[in-house]
Amino acid sequence: MTLSEQIVYYWPELQLSLEQTAIMMGISLFFALVIGLPLGIGLFLSNPKFTQKKTVSYWVLNAIVSVIRSYPFLLLVVTLIPVVRFLIGRAFGPVPASFPLSLVAVAIFARLVEQVLLDIPQEIRLLADSLGANKRQYICYFLLVEGRSGLILAFTTTIVSMVSYSTVMGIVGGGGIGDFAIRYGYQSYQYGIMYLAIILMVCFVFLIQMIGNQIAYQLDKRK
Repeated sequence: MTLSEQIVYYWPELQLSLEQTAIMMGISLFFALVIGLPLGIGLFLSNPKFTQKKTVSYWVLNAIVSVIRSYPFLLLVVTLIPVVRFLIGRAFGPVPASFPLSLVAVAIFARLVEQVLLDIPQEIRLLADSLGANKRQYICYFLLVEGRSGLILAFTTTIVSMVSYSTVMGIVGGGGIGDFAIRYGYQSYQYGIMYLAIILMVCFVFLIQMIGNQIAYQLDKRK
């Protein structure tokens, strides 16, 4: 078959794989925002560079994030199969596969959020103190506002990372565009289909990066 014929033939499977990737990405990025952002703020507020003292909470949060980030992802996916089966009732499919992805997304985004907030000038904290801002006001009206450009770039980086991580979820029946490239491309010797899937992923990453960069540029107060 020619490449065009292969595309027509495998189009239903390609659509399904894109839907599966969208489900995994959507769930994992949702939890990255809902859990990763507060966790990153917590890491920053308890960081010795900010508090000028060592706190137990920081070392606990730091250890959790570091272990998740350093754990080999493929082994993490396999290790969590019993946990996912217990929590969700099944271990196969895009929704169960999103569980380990969500853990990694939360850890990556939390660490990036911490680094972004640590780069905010100390004068911002002094300004907030001089205005009598409490901790909630300091976070909402100073930290997040001052660091919004960097936070957008951090979330963009997290999205790009999740695209890469999601490509291996076929090992637990999660499907996705990576699984499509392996099964219908590489293993079936349909290399045109494999390269098509790769091109789609590369284009998606470029698009997300461009959008993220543009939004960050528009929100950058330093320009």
